[in-house]
Amino acid sequence: MVSQISKPEIIYPDSDGKPMADNTKQFELIVEIKKGLDLLYINEPNVFIAGDLFWYPVQGQSKIVTAPDVMAVFGRPKGDRGSYRQWEEENIAPQVVFEILSPSNDRIEMSKKLLFFDRHQVEEYYLYDPEANFLDIWIRTSEGLEPIAQSDNWTSPRLEVRFDTSTGRLQLYKPDGTKFYSYIEVNQRLEQTTQQLAEAQALLQQYRDRFGELPSG
Repeated sequence: MVSQISKPEIIYPDSDGKPMADNTKQFELIVEIKKGLDLLYINEPNVFIAGDLFWYPVQGQSKIVTAPDVMAVFGRPKGDRGSYRQWEEENIAPQVVFEILSPSNDRIEMSKKLLFFDRHQVEEYYLYDPEANFLDIWIRTSEGLEPIAQSDNWTSPRLEVRFDTSTGRLQLYKPDGTKFYSYIEVNQRLEQTTQQLAEAQALLQQYRDRFGELPSG
């Protein structure tokens, strides 16, 4: 009787040990886009947003992998994942991906990423260079991912998010026209709201001191 030799288990690493970003400008934009999309789809249980998450599109091929700075997957539930293994996700590929360039990214590396996203059926690919304030956009057509000639004031077909670089940096706007806020801006708005609430409560207390409690009902 010939014994069967079991195949070694394929390991799909969750990290390559590299940092998510090379500098603060890149990191802040990645977080701003990721958290902005989280808020945009907070009430959509089947929209998964991830940042710097390994995406394995092919089962059994652990070397076919990339980690977009931000990716959006429509049709998959929210939740924690160590990596995005497409065959475990009803074979749904991320439809929208973002890359924010850093000084360490070279042309060959980014060309390989474009080829990867094209080959594995990404619908929209956004590549932004913070130093040059330049946004490259590729949209899927019947021929594959094709570049968009005019990228400023572009609105994503899938996200319905508008992209604007006229202020000297990339700014995203929600379908209702409100912008994606940075962490600092969110904190400032929170402080302003807290201050306004405190002022309103002080005015209400002055009214009560002068006229008594407000009538109920």
